Amino acid sequence: MTDEVLVKVENISKKFCRSLKKSLWYGLQDIGSEVTGRKYEHELRSGEFWSVSNLSFELRRGECLGLIGPNGAGKSTLLKMINGSIKPDKGRIEVTGRLGSLIELGTGFNPILTGRENIYSNGTILGLTKNEIDAKMEQIIEFSELTEFIDSPVQNYSSGMKVRLGFAVAAHMEPDVLIIDEVLAVGDVGFRAKCYNAIYSMIRNAAVIIVTHSMPQISRVCSDIMVMRKGSCEFLGKDLGRGIDLFYSYFQGEEGIVLDNGKAAIHKITLKSNGREDVKVIKYLDELIIEMVVSIDQEITNPVVGISLLNQELTEIAQCVSFYNKYEIVNLGKKMTVSLDLGRINFNPGLYSLVVSIASGNFQETLIKQHNVKQFKVEGDFYGYASIQIDAKWSVVEQEINTIDIPI
Repeated sequence: MTDEVLVKVENISKKFCRSLKKSLWYGLQDIGSEVTGRKYEHELRSGEFWSVSNLSFELRRGECLGLIGPNGAGKSTLLKMINGSIKPDKGRIEVTGRLGSLIELGTGFNPILTGRENIYSNGTILGLTKNEIDAKMEQIIEFSELTEFIDSPVQNYSSGMKVRLGFAVAAHMEPDVLIIDEVLAVGDVGFRAKCYNAIYSMIRNAAVIIVTHSMPQISRVCSDIMVMRKGSCEFLGKDLGRGIDLFYSYFQGEEGIVLDNGKAAIHKITLKSNGREDVKVIKYLDELIIEMVVSIDQEITNPVVGISLLNQELTEIAQCVSFYNKYEIVNLGKKMTVSLDLGRINFNPGLYSLVVSIASGNFQETLIKQHNVKQFKVEGDFYGYASIQIDAKWSVVEQEINTIDIPI
C-alpha cells in the first residue's frame, strides 16, 4: 500500500426528482442556469431529494473499499459520479489514472458487436493501442471462459456471460481504479472465485471499490468499509466488523414461523452464558447453553431434537441434532426441559437466530419446526465466516417436578 491517493471525493451531493415531468423541466432550468452562471444547487425544488448528500472520502492505491447500505442508500449514484456517468450537483471528484468499471450489466458493450470487437472497443476507450490489446486478447478470452462464443454478438449473451466478459476486460486492462457494483452476484461460484483472486492481484497496484449485499464478500477482500443510508455516510473506516454490524442493524429479523402437526410443542427457549440467564448478547468464545421447555405426545417414544443456527443472512452455519450426537431422549409424555450445551462459541461477531425442530424417531415425521425463535448477538473481533457441525452435549434436565441429569 502507498500513500498515493487515486480517488478523492470532496463534499459531493446529487439530487433527483421523483416526477418525470418536473425532472425534465428542472433539467431545462439547470441547462439555462449553467449558461447564465446561476445554479440551483443549494435548495431542493418541489419533488426533489438528495440521493447523495455531502459525502467525502479518499481511496489510496492498495486499498479496497466495500460500499454497503440498504437499497436506495445512494451507492450506485455515488459510483456513477465517480465513473463520470453523471455529474454531482455539488462538490468535487478527482480520479487519478486509468478507470475501469462494472456498474451495470452490459454497460459499455455494443450489443451488435461481437465479444472480441467489444474487447477492442473497451480497450481503445481506456487508451490502449491495438498492439497492447492484441497482447492481452488471449488472456481475456481464457479468463472469461467464452472461447466458443467470443465471435458471437453480445446481444446473444446471457447475463452471466456479459459479467464474465466485462470483468475479464476490466481486470486485464490493468486499471488504476476499478469499480464493481453487485454484478458478480450473477456469476457462478467458480467464476466468482476467479474474480476475487484477480481482485487480490489488482489491489496491489490499484484502488478498488466494491458494492455488494454479501457481507462475506466484504470481509474477504476489503480493507476499508463505508456504510451509506439515505444518501449519507454513516460509517467509514477499517473496522469491517463494526461497519457490517451497523449495516445489519437496519434490518429486522423475520417473524417466527411455526410449522407443526399438533404432536409436540415448544413452550419456552432460554439462552444461558457464563452463569447468566436469558442472555441476548455474548462475547466471542463465551459459552452458550440453550434450554428448551417442550412437550411431546407420549406415543413418540424416541423423539429427535435439532437446533440450527443461522447467521444474519439466514444462512445455516451450524447444527446440532440429538440423534447424530448419539443422545437418546426418553419421552414420558410430560413437559420436559431439554438442555443443549454448545460450549465456547467461536462464531463471528453479528446477530444469530435459532431454528428448533422436533421429529419422531429416525426422522419419519416432523412434529414441529419453529424458525427464528430466538436471536442473540456475538460481540468481539471479526474473523470471517465459518460453517461447522458442533459436537454438542445433550441432556434432559427436567420432566415435570423431577430433575434428571444424564451424563453423556
